[in-house]
Amino acid sequence: MNLNSPVTQIKGVGEKTAGYLKKLNIETVRDLIFYIPRDFVLFESPIIPSEEMSGRVIAFRGFLKAGSFNGTKKGRFTYSHMAFMCESRLIRVAVFNMPYLKKQLDPLKEYVLRGVLEVGSKGAMSMTQPRIYTLNQYSEIEGTLQPVYPLTKGISNNAISKAVRQSLETVCVPSDGMDDLYNGSISFSDAVKNMHFPQNMDTFILSRERIVFHEFLSFVLQMKTDANLTKNIPFDKVMIETADTSRLIERLPYRLTNAQLRCWDDIKNDMTSGICMNRLVQGDVGSGKTIIAFLALIMNAKNSHQGALMAPTEVLARQHYDKLVETSKKYDLDLDIKLLLGSMSASAKKAVYEEIENGSASIVIGTHAVFQKKVTYKDLTLVITDEQHRFGVNQRETLVNKGDKVHLLVMSATPIPRTLAFILYGDISISLIDELPGERIPIKNCVVGRKFRKKSYEFIAEQIKEGRQAYVICPQIEEGDDPNLENVTDYSAKLSSVLGGNVNVVSLHGKMKADEKDRIMTEFKNRNIDVLVSTTVIEVGIDVPNATVMMIENSERFGLAQLHQLRGRVGRGKYQSYCIFISSKEDKDTMKRLSILNDTNDGFKIADEDLKLRGPGDLFGIRQSGEFGFIIGDIYNDASILKKASECADRLIKSNDKDKLDKIVESINDTMINSVDFRTI
Repeated sequence: MNLNSPVTQIKGVGEKTAGYLKKLNIETVRDLIFYIPRDFVLFESPIIPSEEMSGRVIAFRGFLKAGSFNGTKKGRFTYSHMAFMCESRLIRVAVFNMPYLKKQLDPLKEYVLRGVLEVGSKGAMSMTQPRIYTLNQYSEIEGTLQPVYPLTKGISNNAISKAVRQSLETVCVPSDGMDDLYNGSISFSDAVKNMHFPQNMDTFILSRERIVFHEFLSFVLQMKTDANLTKNIPFDKVMIETADTSRLIERLPYRLTNAQLRCWDDIKNDMTSGICMNRLVQGDVGSGKTIIAFLALIMNAKNSHQGALMAPTEVLARQHYDKLVETSKKYDLDLDIKLLLGSMSASAKKAVYEEIENGSASIVIGTHAVFQKKVTYKDLTLVITDEQHRFGVNQRETLVNKGDKVHLLVMSATPIPRTLAFILYGDISISLIDELPGERIPIKNCVVGRKFRKKSYEFIAEQIKEGRQAYVICPQIEEGDDPNLENVTDYSAKLSSVLGGNVNVVSLHGKMKADEKDRIMTEFKNRNIDVLVSTTVIEVGIDVPNATVMMIENSERFGLAQLHQLRGRVGRGKYQSYCIFISSKEDKDTMKRLSILNDTNDGFKIADEDLKLRGPGDLFGIRQSGEFGFIIGDIYNDASILKKASECADRLIKSNDKDKLDKIVESINDTMINSVDFRTI
């Protein structure tokens, strides 16, 4: 067996299991070895529950109380209730969609239950959806640090862990060619092994830093060697400022903020300078970046050139298209705007292709479909990407190459400190929109513990009665090995039961097909869904002015900048909006960090404070949603490693050592980290 061997050569992996692994992009032994865990769980020794342990993850040994098992069915979900005795203590347990437990559990046998202990006002103890183990099962993992992998239905964490262990015992992990550049105490090969099965936390931390360096240097090298995304490239087609944009600004039903006007001046100067624009527009959620992008597209079109705007989702692309078409008609701009989406029929796409190629389409808005091979632009001179870090360098480069020489405008709501932005975006100019429109009603925030959840449900119910809608965010799709984490699947069932049959609760996550996600988001916008229970897939979504509540479970597991972006999904209409951050940890440091969200709605201030408060133990739980495709690296927590990687890339490029650079690029391609961060799906 070698790195290129199919996973079916691993003992215990048959065709059926291989099919499930393929859904995780794991087809070879190489894919499996570089499938990095997303978290680790320490399986503590069982203890006797007590009141002061409320809100904590614990394990206890107990017997099922005879005759206590009962179940009910509501719609698509089943609810089972039982009681376990731990010495003299009674712990009530509720589970969803597990009717088979009635036959599996034996009242005469002792089990280990692991989950979040909840203690009521009168001392009553309970657990919801705990993991239940036999004594032998738990003894095998007790006291160990176990990897937690992103999963798909049909395959268990244990199955992946066993397959990885066997692979690492059989084949050698290749070098990434960066060990001498890193100049650290651990090699890449050892780091990969330790990232699956670390001996202790110190070894894990060293290994993690080495993998992060690999991710960052791979990215920075690609960025810095991309000649198409550097500035000071002459732009031969002279552009002039047009009266259409000035008239539009005057006629808009609102006044642009000073920050928006400064940003628009920067863009106008770039586009008329005779040099290819390469500009990043950073603006907080709701700061008004979209109208700036529209102005650039209009000015480009009125200079008789073509422009393309690429959005990360079809729903967002369609929203941009509808808004620009409406603007063009309302203000007599006479623009030929086309929408190009992957889900369109072949005949519809063909018709758009023809209009792009003959030049009649002056503005094209879409997703990745705008840079497919079949798309030929007659005169593409402006490319705008919205939330560009979700596309990757290669996709942007492909779109830029659709034209001869083009202006590139990048829009981002991710509040990245300027020093890091220069590294991550390459040699780029930055414009900052640091004001919010005056008509926006500030969002009211609260940071609370689990005990506030019941009141939160009551508040959501009140808002729904008033005709409003709500989002609920969970950090994972399905139940994992950490019972402290809420998941979309079980939470949807629980919330549906709590709110009643008259409230339409629907779930959404990244493993759904694109057309299904778009359908659900459209239904939510059209008010056919009352509560949307989702992962962070809605972070870049459509405007739903009627949504007034954002509740985020396990808030401590997210970065502050990401939490800020999530709450930006509400507060977009004429109604007062609210954001409820529920933390499963209520220690002083955690609550202090989250309380920053109470104090300010300024994303850049939040990002700066987040950077100051990071600690050495914040390794997985508060990553910023995998920005730029990083699986483990976090641009805030790992800022020093990012700077080190950038400096190494600069030295390598300046050395003109082409052989070494080629070897590293070849090694990078041979050691691609393969995983999916569970907060991005």
